[in-house]
Formats: sequence, structure tokens, C-alpha cells
Amino acid sequence: MKQGKRLAAVISVLGLMLFLSGCSTDPVNAQSTGIWDHYIVWNFIRAIEALSNIFGHNYGWGIVVFTIIVRIVILPLMIYQMRSMRKTSELQPKLKELQAKYPDRDVESMQKMREEQQKLYAEAGVNPVAGCLPILVQMPILIALYQAIYRSETLKTGHFLWMQLGGRDPYFILPVLAALFTFATSWLSVKSQPEQNMMTTMMTYGMPLIIFFTALNVPAALSLYWVITNAFSVVQTLVINNPFKIQREREEKKRAEKARQRKLEKAKRKALKSKKKK
Repeated sequence: MKQGKRLAAVISVLGLMLFLSGCSTDPVNAQSTGIWDHYIVWNFIRAIEALSNIFGHNYGWGIVVFTIIVRIVILPLMIYQMRSMRKTSELQPKLKELQAKYPDRDVESMQKMREEQQKLYAEAGVNPVAGCLPILVQMPILIALYQAIYRSETLKTGHFLWMQLGGRDPYFILPVLAALFTFATSWLSVKSQPEQNMMTTMMTYGMPLIIFFTALNVPAALSLYWVITNAFSVVQTLVINNPFKIQREREEKKRAEKARQRKLEKAKRKALKSKKKK
């Protein structure tokens, strides 16, 4: 059930990405038409250019600052998403117990399992569907930022540090950094989960490789965007959803539960001895 919802969310996001991007790579400028190109992507380009003017018409710094601003704007959505994912992940052991409790796949068993799952979600204050909503809201913003950089001829004409934004990084520094920060983001996210599976492992190690080889063949402006947005994600995860802190809290909770069980068993033995003496 949960995997079906995840798959539906992924398909929805991919469909939204395809709809918004329109599979177009044509340059966007003041003469571009359409709601997406003229009113969204073009205004993102104008905002980056305006920020670049503050830094002496340096488009590289304009991309860096605007990317950070966008990430800060969508930060509340990210916080909500992270908290929702954490609550859901904490329920996984109990959800697996329910699946073991109802091994049959007949209509009656499935209905009972769904009812108990909904009860678990309600008690934990988790809405599985609501956890997907922040993804659907933030993706158009991130895609617009991506396309503003990718489809702007102006932004790619500038220089930043050792590279030309419209060309490839000659020293491969940005592709390496983009891959490293992508890996760090995925690794930190997975580390906070109580259980891991093959899919999360593949994503942790597969996505950085995809980002690296893609960054080798796209303009440095896009590689710069990936570096900044993934570096921001690393800091965001460490501050909001620190896996090391979560693991400590989880271990403390387990120790407290074991101590409670020991006290309970001790009290039972003591009560039993008292009965025998009487």
C-alpha cells in the first residue's frame, strides 16, 4: 500500500516535470510566449540577472545567491516533508508487524489491515498522502530555476572563478563536488531511517554517479546550480533532520524501554514472591 502511494507520487512528480518543461530546450528571452516560459522561467532569469548586477554583472554569483534564496523560500515545505517522512519511517516496524499479522491477501484481511494502519497513522499524527504534497509544490519552483539557467543564453555568457558558465568545467571540480554533495544528502537522509532496503541503497550510490556524468556534459552554470542546491540540502539535513541526533534519540528511547521492562518484570517477580509468602 505504502509502496503504491510512493510510486503514485513519483509518477505524479515526473508527469508534472514533463508538463512544465514541455521537453523544450529553446532559449527563453523577453519575446518568449506561454505561461511557463514567459511568466515563470523568464522572470527567474531576470531575477538572476538583477542579482548579478549587484556583484558587478557576475552571473555566477547571481546563480549562487538566487539558488540559495529559492531554497530558503521553500524551506518550510522541506521542514514539513522531513518531519512527515521521519514520523512515517518510525512507524515501519509496526507496519511490518501488521503485514505479518495479516499474511492473507483476501478482501477481509486486507480491509482489517488497512483499518489498523489508518489507526496507527492517526495515533502518530501522520498523513501519508500529505507527505507527498510538499514535493509536488516545490518541484515546479526547482524546475523553473533549473530551466532559467539551462535555457538562458545570457547567463551562460559570463565567467565565474576558473570557468565560462556556458562551457564545461575544464578541471571537473564542479562535477565532482556536485556528486559528493548529492551523495552526502542521500547518505544523511538514509542514515536517519530505522531500516534500509535495496532501493535506498541504489539511490544513495546511483544518483551521485548520474549527477557526475551528467555534469560532465552540461554547461558549468548548471553544475554550479547542482553544487549549491545539494550543498544547501546537506546543511539543511544536518540542522533540521540530523541523523546522528535522531539515532541517539532512538537509542535512548530503546534503553528507556528496556529499563521500563526490567522494572516491570522486577515488580512482577516481587509481587509473585509476596503472594507465595502469604
